[in-house]
Amino acid sequence: MSSHDANIDPNEMPSPLSFVGLMALERLDDTESHTNPSEPEKLEHFRSLSAPYPPGEGDRAFGGHAYAQSAYAASKTVEKGFVIYDMAGSFILGGRLDVPYTYTVRHVRDGFMYCTRSVDARQDGRICFSCLCSFKRDEGEKTFSHQPPAVQGRFKDILSAKRPEDQSVSPSIDADWWIKGLQQGDITEREFPGLDVRKTDMQGFNESKEIKASPEKYRQLSQYRLKGSPDADPTATLAQIKEREQAGEYDNLYICAHMYSSDRNSLLLIPRALSLQRWTAMSSLTLMVIIHRHGEALRMIDWDAVSKSGDSEIIMKWFIQEGWTPQSAENRAVHESNLWAPDGTLIGTSIQDSMLRLQKPQRKGKL
Repeated sequence: MSSHDANIDPNEMPSPLSFVGLMALERLDDTESHTNPSEPEKLEHFRSLSAPYPPGEGDRAFGGHAYAQSAYAASKTVEKGFVIYDMAGSFILGGRLDVPYTYTVRHVRDGFMYCTRSVDARQDGRICFSCLCSFKRDEGEKTFSHQPPAVQGRFKDILSAKRPEDQSVSPSIDADWWIKGLQQGDITEREFPGLDVRKTDMQGFNESKEIKASPEKYRQLSQYRLKGSPDADPTATLAQIKEREQAGEYDNLYICAHMYSSDRNSLLLIPRALSLQRWTAMSSLTLMVIIHRHGEALRMIDWDAVSKSGDSEIIMKWFIQEGWTPQSAENRAVHESNLWAPDGTLIGTSIQDSMLRLQKPQRKGKL
């Protein structure tokens, strides 16, 4: 292990269900890089404290964990008022479950309105994920805006057929063979941490001849909400949490949650859209998430529902991810998605390049 990994036993790492617990970090010693002695670069280091989720109960970590936690680590290095607006990252090695992540955050630029951080996520000293994360301040003026028609209008009948909490929990692996194993009791899976993610019943929308002939028109809706309080202080009252949320103290955590959800079963949409039953390998190559709206639009507590409930329970909003695949070729395929607030505001967009390899058919007879 590297020196940054040495003081923690990965077998004793907790697996909290709350998102703020899942993202928890320990600050390590800061350093300076002297590649340019006249202007040394500041480096800040963090270590993960919680175990990531293993999709399919396998031996690899959910890629969204390193993605979201890299952004969260970067957010710990900026001045108050700077909020994430985009992040582009490359997945280099599969994440392990037996070694904590360490995050090296490099100050690339510190401007008045914009700032940028690069983050390298390591396990056992080897870089497994690397990204650029950008932040901006609120400029106050909002003189123009446009967005496509909201998902709530285009899929009104489907979304109104069931409440989000009555939809099926998004499976660990969204593939028919896995779902069949769950239904038959041959497979068990642990609860997905951080977010409650539900796979919307599309009611045959994707079964039409038109969509089967045009895979880019295939759509999957996922509905998600935060698990647990956004405040790391378990003694924080509702009044304190509301005051802190309205002050924007949780905004970067919320953005990390939207990023985390955007990678949930994202690539498994692609073989469904392409009607592919046989594939042997699938993995993320790059993922970019752009946040379009800050402030109230992306915040996750439903204060209207809290006030109506009359008790001390925190009630979360349901957001919607609308996913599709626009293109595939050369053993690669692209996943895109829009992230929608409950009121129909488009708060974010994701684009993910992936590797997809198919099982080669067995040849019969001699050539």
